[in-house]
Amino acid sequence: MDVLREKAAGAIAAAALVLMAGCAKKATSTYQGYIEGKFVYVASPQSGRLDQVNVERGDTVAAGHPLFALEGEPEASEMRTAEQVLRSSESRLNDLETGKRPAEVDVTRAQLAEAVAAKKQADEILKSDEAQFKAGGIAQTELIDARAGAETSAAKVRELEADLAVDALPAREEQIKAQANQVAADRASLADADWRLRQKQIASPRDGLVFDTLYRRGEWVTAGNPVVELLPPENLEIRFFVPEAVVGALRVGGNVGVACDGCAGDVRAKISFVSPESEYTPPVIYSNENRSKLVYMVIANPTPQAGATLHPGQPVEVTVQ
Repeated sequence: MDVLREKAAGAIAAAALVLMAGCAKKATSTYQGYIEGKFVYVASPQSGRLDQVNVERGDTVAAGHPLFALEGEPEASEMRTAEQVLRSSESRLNDLETGKRPAEVDVTRAQLAEAVAAKKQADEILKSDEAQFKAGGIAQTELIDARAGAETSAAKVRELEADLAVDALPAREEQIKAQANQVAADRASLADADWRLRQKQIASPRDGLVFDTLYRRGEWVTAGNPVVELLPPENLEIRFFVPEAVVGALRVGGNVGVACDGCAGDVRAKISFVSPESEYTPPVIYSNENRSKLVYMVIANPTPQAGATLHPGQPVEVTVQ
């Protein structure tokens, strides 16, 4: 009987050790953690009254989808002014590069034709006076006046011919260069005005979930203040804590399994960071005993990704593979 009792006690002890070993193995390979969301706070670099909010909390948006718009009339007015200034500068540059306008050239041509006619008349008078002077019909002073008139008429013709040639030429190189620089500056001003106007209409920079909207239509939004809180699906991460005896075996790229209440099955994940520094256990520990006391704001937006059932702040159990 004693032998039987000893054998029975040994069997019970062995079974207890097996159970304890199983529990110890589970305890060292499964750890409590939670889901952390890295939010993208979408803001405008411009201040203004909020005119439109194109999304609602819980919406799933793609990159480029309009999120919100601020009042843009001041910037639109600046852009129209910049466009007018640029057109004026470009016209001035074109005028300097091509010479005078056709109407101005026609005036010079008409003046030249008048001067040519006057020169012809002066030449005929000089020829007549020279003949009369030889015959003794006029005084030498009259001949001198005739010669001066002919020379003046010829000089006027040469002047207008030069003017006509200059009218066909562009402005001096320095003037053209200065005006070209002005055109470049006006174009930069227009681009700046256009950029400021476009900053009043903000689109989503990423695919993601609209986690929250922080302003209502009609409110004043200061430059840099976020209006939409966006959560891209790739910005969800799992944080859990392991003891010092385990951390040495973990490597970046290693696989872990994640289980949570309500999840259809385990979610697979890869380790992306192992902290080189130790820290104390947080005062609030998510455990099976106090998990039922926690409440969460649940946003249900099924996606094809494996982590679609996970939400920021949600407690999970992580199993190291």
